[in-house]
Amino acid sequence: MKKFLPFLVLILGLSVSNQSQADDLLMARTNRDFPEAMLKLQDSIRNHGYTVSRVQRVDIGLTHSGYVTDKYRVVFFGKADLVTRLSNNYPQLIPYLPFKIAIFAEGDETLIVAANPLQLTDKAYPELEPVMKKVERDMLEIFQAMRDD
Repeated sequence: MKKFLPFLVLILGLSVSNQSQADDLLMARTNRDFPEAMLKLQDSIRNHGYTVSRVQRVDIGLTHSGYVTDKYRVVFFGKADLVTRLSNNYPQLIPYLPFKIAIFAEGDETLIVAANPLQLTDKAYPELEPVMKKVERDMLEIFQAMRDD
């Protein structure tokens, strides 16, 4: 995991602060193999009312950077009305939308990692907190579904 942390910071758009980077991450590990975990993740996202907008391969770039993996994807998801509303009302959030979950194989296990959406709240916009707490709750449920076998 440590070897991928700098890459996760970049791909998930994590903010780097004096706090531990792990405080800003949601993570889960499953014994499912990568293809099965990928299907379960997408099904769980859909079951929570979100749309999977795309799945991006990033392992090619990792290989060129010296990382050894052939099973690394980023799943982009959201609710169209929510993404549109947030983009229109809070243009500073556009780089973070739709939401993202990275999924990658690590040995016989599969890990999923995401930036905690609560990072996107700001004291200047307290009305965002309930919205992001809802997304966080949904993501935590998705992550729990991945842990359950």
